[in-house]
Amino acid sequence: MTAFLDGLLKLSSTVVSLMWHNWMIVLLVGTGILLTMMTRFIQVRKFVLSIKYLFQGGSRSEKLKNTEGDISPFAALMTALAATVGNGNIAGVAAAIATGGPGAPFWMWISGFFGMATKYAECYLGVKFRKVAEDGSMAGGPMYYCRYGIKNQSLAKIMGMTFAICGGITALLGTGNMIQSNSMALAMKAQFGVPTIVSALVITGLVGIVILGGIKRIGAVAERLVPSMIIFYIAGALVILLIKFTELDDAIRIVVTSAFSLKAAGGALIGTSVQKAISMGVRRGVLSNEAGLGSAAIAQSAAKSPDPRFNGLLGMTGVFIDTILVNTITTLTIMVTGVWKLTPAAGVALIADGTAFAADKIAMLPPQVHEAASQLGYNLAAGGLSSTALSVAAFNSVLPFGGLIIAIGSMLFGYTTLLGWAYYGEQCIGYIWGVKSHTLFRIVFIALLFGGAMMTGKYLDIVWNIGDTFNGVMALPNLIGLLLLSRIVAKSAFEKDQPL
Repeated sequence: MTAFLDGLLKLSSTVVSLMWHNWMIVLLVGTGILLTMMTRFIQVRKFVLSIKYLFQGGSRSEKLKNTEGDISPFAALMTALAATVGNGNIAGVAAAIATGGPGAPFWMWISGFFGMATKYAECYLGVKFRKVAEDGSMAGGPMYYCRYGIKNQSLAKIMGMTFAICGGITALLGTGNMIQSNSMALAMKAQFGVPTIVSALVITGLVGIVILGGIKRIGAVAERLVPSMIIFYIAGALVILLIKFTELDDAIRIVVTSAFSLKAAGGALIGTSVQKAISMGVRRGVLSNEAGLGSAAIAQSAAKSPDPRFNGLLGMTGVFIDTILVNTITTLTIMVTGVWKLTPAAGVALIADGTAFAADKIAMLPPQVHEAASQLGYNLAAGGLSSTALSVAAFNSVLPFGGLIIAIGSMLFGYTTLLGWAYYGEQCIGYIWGVKSHTLFRIVFIALLFGGAMMTGKYLDIVWNIGDTFNGVMALPNLIGLLLLSRIVAKSAFEKDQPL
């Protein structure tokens, strides 16, 4: 079994490196830059209005109640945030720093800024080209705006079907399933010693109860749970940042300088390249905020809407909340506590469970690593830190109950992400086989939670590699569709705003 996992780890690493080479980063960020220019920085011009829409909620407006749709726009945003504010914000950010170095979060911010324009385009087009499904529910997303928005019918059919297939696979094997269950199980095992099989059983039951009820039940749960879980996590992290307030300047300086240099502030050599920092920052940024994947458009397409531009602006706020707010909080807690020095990027390699880091290799580690380990009371024989374990170490180093915050946060974030992606996946499969396929998809989705939860140690990178690969495959048809429809998006950005 070990030989098989080693081979799978090597293969998945090779494939994900090819998928997320420079060409994908240029396409992803380049699309955001182009849409930003064509809309004349809509994420800046319309930011205040988008926040106004967010606080208005949506469900309180009579104008919205009388429009076509299955759920309120606010519930749709919370469903989208349920899918995006997940373990990508806890484990993903930590994994980006562990692999790409402390400069990776800077590139998350850059991709997130331009990703706001991308998310506006996705949600606007999703509502504009949505259709009524055979059961009377609303159906939309990249498969629909590619199919009905692109004028070349042959190309439109290919693009729509390609996204639907890739989206279904991503929901089953990538971002919305295995990665989340893995991070949730890892957090529970690290903090409470809960066996992964027990976590998998509990997750399966809780997810199944909700997703079998469809988008209305998912939206109702997300609308109540998502705001609370975000506030809970941010509150815990802010306590750490207040305690470590004097370290904030250095933390931010290290992030910025490391984004452009092989050396962090103070001359400490980082064992990674600038190219890798950019790659990991963009990859984890996409995993976290999903701008460019087109997934949020599926949720907004189910929402009541007075105007597609309303949904576009509301969807845009999701990137700000996810990447500019929550990801930054996670980044700063890892940086101010110094645990980033105990990662593979700083020279401390990950090792398999049950093994120990060789004494001769420990002796060769940089001085700053030994200094950090001594200050934090960390045993370097345990190897490096990454993913959820790195975030747990950061919180535990300051707060006696810090790991509990991560464990609860990971469970809540992962749980809501599973709910959101279950809906995304069934809509993609429904586009191919009709609404009758939804029940079968839900059953398969729930069953696959186990595989991801059982991956541990160095093999957890297999889960992340699979997720990153399918994210890239899913993004391709969506990004091409956005480029082909960019003039429609640009025109919408300058139309007069309608008050609710």
